[in-house]
Amino acid sequence: MSQSAARRSWRGWFTPTSVHPRVTSCVLAHPSRAGRFGKHAMRLAFYALLCAFLSIRPSFADDALPSWNDGPTKQAIVSFVQRVTTKSSPDYVPPPERIATFDNDGTLWAEQPMYVQLAFALDRVKALAPQHHEWNDQEPFASLLNGNLKSVIAGGEHAIAEIVMATHAGMTSNEFEKIVTDWITTARHPKTGRLYTEMVYQPMLELLAYLRANDFKTFIVSGGGIEFMRPWTEKIYGIPPEQVIGSSIKLKFEIQNGKPALVRLADIDFIDDGVGKPVGIQKHIGRRPIAAFGNSDGDLEMLQWTTSEQGARFGLIVHHTDAVREWAYDHNSSFGHLEKALDMATSQGWIVIDMKNDWKTIYPQD
Repeated sequence: MSQSAARRSWRGWFTPTSVHPRVTSCVLAHPSRAGRFGKHAMRLAFYALLCAFLSIRPSFADDALPSWNDGPTKQAIVSFVQRVTTKSSPDYVPPPERIATFDNDGTLWAEQPMYVQLAFALDRVKALAPQHHEWNDQEPFASLLNGNLKSVIAGGEHAIAEIVMATHAGMTSNEFEKIVTDWITTARHPKTGRLYTEMVYQPMLELLAYLRANDFKTFIVSGGGIEFMRPWTEKIYGIPPEQVIGSSIKLKFEIQNGKPALVRLADIDFIDDGVGKPVGIQKHIGRRPIAAFGNSDGDLEMLQWTTSEQGARFGLIVHHTDAVREWAYDHNSSFGHLEKALDMATSQGWIVIDMKNDWKTIYPQD
């Protein structure tokens, strides 16, 4: 029997009288029936326990966040969720307004030694090289094909954008989705040997589930490609494609072989990073989030946009401090550069996760 059905079944006997952060107490709704229970103390005790059980608030996270160490960070998360989901709280937020946005790279899964989508693009260059002999003498492709990844990274955003355009365009959306799905199913991390989809952070998976159990709607807001993420985010994170916001290239509608198709063009449409994140949120969601989670300066504006509004707000930064179980980096990293947002965190009231000390485990397999 579902909890809602159970509540309806026993509604004639019990009614809530007061609310505790964890349990709603119950009394008999029909005093005239109390005499019957004098002969059935065990039954009365059972009903009372059942009522208490059905009234336990789901926002209490004793078991919802088992991979998080007890401490100020975990308590701040739990306290925020309790405040915005308790109707008697002055910070109560109706379910439709409980929007939480998450960066992806470095926030939900590993981004070292390079972004996963960049690894995908590099593999695509190698696969397409036989069709592009000009790449042997053309940068950044020549360095990449010669195994000189440092030179490619040194080329900055322009070099990476050139690689992405050459490997992500010139096919239909359906064709690209299949290419991504085939790759993400088998591609492995160069350091750990694990599938990239196994390099997700177990504590963040628990946090996503915990928020959804409390009627939050969770979105990915990432600088990564929107069509690179959408084929697999629902399976890995429980976030459906329509709740994924990311960077995009332009699309063109065509009729191919008598059927409609969307063709991917080698032209940037939108960059969902930095100042682009609040814009993407407004365009795709239409509501300002009440909670935002990131790990780099690319998430700064999303954190500012989320926490500057009136009412209960929550901002959190994942600080990579564990060089043994993962990587330790911030302002010196080419990927996931974190400096300005970290410096501002205290004054803005943002929570900073110390990965080494706040997380019992990193990956699901640990």
